[in-house]
Amino acid sequence: MKKRLVADVYFSLSPSDQGDVLELGRERTGRPAHLLEKDIWVVWTLNALFASRAGCDLTFKGGTSLSKAYRLIDRFSEDLDLTYDIRKLIGDLTGADAFVPANRSQAGKWTRAVRARLPEWIREEVQPAIQEALDREGLAARLELSGIERDKLLLHYPAVRRGTGYVAPVITLEFGARATGEPHAAMSVTCDVAPYVDSVVFPTATPIVMSIARTFWEKATAAHVYCAQGRIRSERYARHWHDLAAIMKSEYFDSIIKDRTVANAVAQHKSHFFIEKDAAGQTVDYAAAVTGSLQLVPEDAAREALAEDYRRMLEDQLMVGDALPFDRLMQTCSELTALANAAAGR
Repeated sequence: MKKRLVADVYFSLSPSDQGDVLELGRERTGRPAHLLEKDIWVVWTLNALFASRAGCDLTFKGGTSLSKAYRLIDRFSEDLDLTYDIRKLIGDLTGADAFVPANRSQAGKWTRAVRARLPEWIREEVQPAIQEALDREGLAARLELSGIERDKLLLHYPAVRRGTGYVAPVITLEFGARATGEPHAAMSVTCDVAPYVDSVVFPTATPIVMSIARTFWEKATAAHVYCAQGRIRSERYARHWHDLAAIMKSEYFDSIIKDRTVANAVAQHKSHFFIEKDAAGQTVDYAAAVTGSLQLVPEDAAREALAEDYRRMLEDQLMVGDALPFDRLMQTCSELTALANAAAGR
C-alpha cells in the first residue's frame, strides 16, 4: 500500500485499497484479514445504530460487548446482541417502571406483545436509520429482516477478504425486548486494526453497554441450561464457555460472583421469560443455578458437540493468541463452577 500524507477514511477507499489496508493490518496484528474487515463493519454498525434515535433505548450486550467495549475476551465477536427496553416497547402493559411480570400468565401476555411489536419497531425505526447511514456514506451493504420471529436485522456487506466460510460477511443484529438492559453505561468502541494503521481513519462508536456482571450471569445460566438439556442449539455456542473462562481470569470476577443482586435478577427474569425443560422434562431452576447449583461442564454427547463447535471456531482463527485447548477450557469452567457455587453459599 502506498504511503499516504493525509489520513483517509476507510470507507472512502477503493476495494483494492481497503484490501491493502486489511493485509497491512493482518501483517501487523497476526489476525486474519477477513476478521479485521468484519470488525470494522461491526463498529460502523454500532455507530450507525447508537447515533440514531432508535439507539436511545437500546443496550449492547453479550460476547461482542465483552470484546469491543471491555476488551476482556481474546476472541473475535462478530454479531450484535441488543436489548430494547421493555418499558418503552410495551409500557402500556408493564406500567411506568415495572419490568418483571407478577406471574407466568402476565409474562405470557407480555411476551406475546413483544413478539408482535418488536419486528414492527425494527422495520420502522432501526432498518431506516441504518439504511440512511449507508446511503449517506454511499456504502453498498444490504439490509434484511430475518429470524423466525423477525427479530434479527442482517447487514450483508461487500467483503473484500474471505475466510473459510465459518464467518460470513454478514453482521447480525439480534434484538430482544423482555428486559431493561440495566445495569448499563456508555462506553467507547474502536476497530481492532485502528492502532496498527495510523494512515487511515476507522469507524468509532459509543454504545450503551450492559454491565459485565449481568452478562456473566446471563451466559452462565445459558450454559447451565445447555448442560441440563444435553444438546447444542446452534453453531458458535462454544463462545459462551470461552467468555466465561475469560471473565473468570479478569479483575471483575470476584465482585461478579458476590453480586447476588444481579445474579438473582437474572434468575428471576429468566424464570418468567425463558422457561426451559431439562433432559428429564423437569423445569430448569434458575434460582438454584445462581445459589449454589450452577452446572457449566456438559457430559457425553453434549460435550462432544461442544468440542466440535469449539474446534471450528479455532479453525477459522476466531481466537486471538493462544486459545485454551478444549479439555483445559472445560477444566477452567469446572473451577469457575466451584468458585461461583461456593460464593453463593456464603
